[in-house]
Amino acid sequence: QIQVEESGGGSVQSGGSLSLSCAASGYTYTRFSSAWFRQAPGKEREGVAGIHFDTTTNYADSVKGRFTISRDNADHTLYLQMNSLKPEDTGVYYCATMARPWSRSDWGGIWYASPYYNYWGQGTQVTVSS
Repeated sequence: QIQVEESGGGSVQSGGSLSLSCAASGYTYTRFSSAWFRQAPGKEREGVAGIHFDTTTNYADSVKGRFTISRDNADHTLYLQMNSLKPEDTGVYYCATMARPWSRSDWGGIWYASPYYNYWGQGTQVTVSS
């Protein structure tokens, strides 16, 4: 059974940094693409950053230049480095993984869409105060 679990959330002042991790277990297949999503109170879940299994990355416009997604295939860990945090970055952050090995071109059009992801963590809270 595949499981994913986030860690690293917390509270920080505006302009600060946080690093999130997501550990996956239950599989050894490396052709999975993954992403970080977030959900603010009263808002829909949105894709923040995605990484294809070939390491191509994509970001939401709101976080470009501030967030960096990366992965370590050796230990099945996904990371999100968040710098220059803003109050609007506040929310519950989820890591998610696709079960289907989409091509890079197809993935580019769907990486931000939650229905394409099969495995989700429980979420970790990130709070940025002004």
